[in-house]
Amino acid sequence: MSMQLPNAPTMYPEPLVAPMRAELTRIGFTELKTPEAVDQALRDTKGTTLVVVNSVCGCSARMARPAAAIAIQHAKRPAHLATVFAGQDAEATARARSYFTGYPPSSPQIGLLKDGKLVFMLERWQIEGRPAEEIAQDLEAAFDEYC
Repeated sequence: MSMQLPNAPTMYPEPLVAPMRAELTRIGFTELKTPEAVDQALRDTKGTTLVVVNSVCGCSARMARPAAAIAIQHAKRPAHLATVFAGQDAEATARARSYFTGYPPSSPQIGLLKDGKLVFMLERWQIEGRPAEEIAQDLEAAFDEYC
């Protein structure tokens, strides 16, 4: 039995992370803040869903969020866009990562699911140090294959 911490403290004050959350929500990503919301969005949704594990790190700011924003402008794109925030919404992030079978947790992390099953993953090591445009090209190739 796992211990639930419904009011677990977050790593950063919400006013600090709010703009980072908004970078994705203002372009159409649905923020998932609870394990139940994650299950509803990932397990119970047909079609493709892009999931961005967001964070305060520089890799998210300079690479992952901009790459996601570029990629979703592609002609083929996922039907659904979702995000969780590592270090802030710990239980939701853990639940989202439970869908990333075979991959260790990393922040940032971008997964593409089809009918609730992971079909493509970008881990931090594939994001860190690369231009957002290159990362977006990786995502767009996955969209062409799975969307």
